[in-house]
Order: sequence, then C-alpha cells, then structure tokens
Amino acid sequence: MERLSLSNSAFEGDNNTYLFADEREVTMIDTGDGMPGTREQLESAFAERGLTFADVDRIFLTHWHGDHTGLAGEIQSESGAEVYVHESDAPLVEDDEDAWAAMHDRQEQYFEEWGMPEAKREVLRERMAGSETSNATPTVTTFEGGETFSVGDRDLEVVHASGHAAGLSMFETTIDGEDAVFSGDALLPVYTPNVGGADVRVDHPLEKYLRALQRIVDADYDRAWPGHRDPIAEPAARAQHIIDHHEERSWRVLDALDRKGPCNTWTVSDDLFGDLESIHILHGPGESYAHLEHLERAGTVVREGDEYRLADGVADELAAADEERWELEY
Repeated sequence: MERLSLSNSAFEGDNNTYLFADEREVTMIDTGDGMPGTREQLESAFAERGLTFADVDRIFLTHWHGDHTGLAGEIQSESGAEVYVHESDAPLVEDDEDAWAAMHDRQEQYFEEWGMPEAKREVLRERMAGSETSNATPTVTTFEGGETFSVGDRDLEVVHASGHAAGLSMFETTIDGEDAVFSGDALLPVYTPNVGGADVRVDHPLEKYLRALQRIVDADYDRAWPGHRDPIAEPAARAQHIIDHHEERSWRVLDALDRKGPCNTWTVSDDLFGDLESIHILHGPGESYAHLEHLERAGTVVREGDEYRLADGVADELAAADEERWELEY
C-alpha cells in the first residue's frame, strides 16, 4: 500500500489517495479532487510506478465530497474500473439531478431556519457553484457497511461512519502487522471534520459522528490513514480528543444561550466562530445547528420556532459548573 498526496486548496490540507498495486490488481481508495493540476500529479505518480489510469481495476470512495471523488469518473472511463461507494452517497457521486435538487432545497431550507443573512447566502451560493467540476461521472456499485473486500493479500472491511457525510465509510485492514483503518474524513490529524453543514442530509449529525468516533476509540487501531495530511499514530487518542472537543463546544453553545437569551442558529454561530467567509458560511451555522439539535434532544435546550433557549434550570447548572471550574483552576 502506498499513500499518494495530492494538492488541495481546501483548508483540510492535501488529499490522500491510497494505492494497492500488484501483478494481479490495482486498487485505489479515493481519487483526489480532479481540479487543474491534480490529474497531472496523479498521472505522474502512476507513471513513476509503471502504471496508467487504464490499469486501475477498483476504486473505493470514502464519501461523496468532490475532493475525494473528483477523478473517479475519468479513471473509470479509461479503465472500466468498478467504483464502490456507500448507498447513501451513490446518487450524489453519480450526479443524479433529483438528488442534487433535494440537497440544494434542504440547504436553502436550513439557510432560512438558521437565520443566515441574505448577503452571506449569496456568497455561499457562488462558492458552492464555483466548486462544481465538469469531470466525468462514474457509475457506481454500492455497499451498506459490514462487507469485506479482498484487496491483494489483505481484506478491507467496510465500517459505516455517518456524521460528516451520510455515507462516509472507513475501511479496516491490517498493514505490516498493524491494525489500521482508512478513516477518510471521519478522523483527521489537524482539523475536526465538520458536522451539520458538510452534508445537510444527515439527521442527528452530531450523535452519529460521536458514535463513529467512539467506534474508533473502542477499536484502538494502531494507525489511521486519513483523507487528508499525514497518518495518525494514535487514532484512539485523536478520536477521544475530538469527542472532548465537541463536549467543550456544547458548553460554549449553552454559554452563548445563557448570555444572549433566546436566539437563532446564526447568532450562536456568530458567537462561536465570528464573521465567516467562503465555505465556512455553511460549516459554522451547520456545526452550531448540530450541537443545538443534539442539546434539544437531550432536554437541555428548548426550540421555539427558529430560536433556541436554555431549558428551565440549566442556567443554574451552568453557574454551578462555572464556579466548580473556577475552584479547580484557581
């Protein structure tokens, strides 16, 4: 197995594609974004190994986002490779018009519910339209999680890890005697993957993402091979760090409601993240919504129309918690 790093202008850092090649088969996990220059980088990396796109037999996609799927159609058109993706993400990868229309409709619905200012909506619409590419669209074969695929001398077991995306999937395997996982964007070494905005189709996104992270903690892999940047030497510790991060963020959401009183999602997002630009206009309120929805179902927050407030008695609990923290720190 080899990790090929491909350029990516997004904040997560360079994309990874993973290559399994022997005399019997050439398999990939993810393909890069297909933006100008990326295809040339991947072709060059293949050529160094005596390969071309026509040699690829199978492609496994971790999820539908374009920075992971962009070249899948072009590679398939040259090789006839079979492209696998979770059934939840298949319509978007195959560029189904109805699926994209439903996605955009739901985004617009959330923009209204969140209270996103119209000027920010326009900036975001332009940003999302600008990220669309004219790359060839693959025909896909779906999986649902739990399947095992033989790749060379190893097995890949599919683990559905919804949250960041509805169909996001990881692939468990053994590499050089280590228990390893190809984590896609479920676990990244620097950034905490966005929940709530990155895929508005996901119901209860924070709950599902926390469940995926706990799966990583419990599995206690020796190494994770993420969708961006360098391998993660202690996946369980990194996953626990992100769980703790989300717990702290929930406290910050409650604190914002305590200080500001009943308010909408955009106001909470502004308190958490400040002024937002580019794709973060989607990610900030999306993450705020994911936490507000999670807290509402826990009974800590009450939703009234498009505004949220603390449930009765929660303000007193926050004050007591703050006092306890003060005693511990000082």
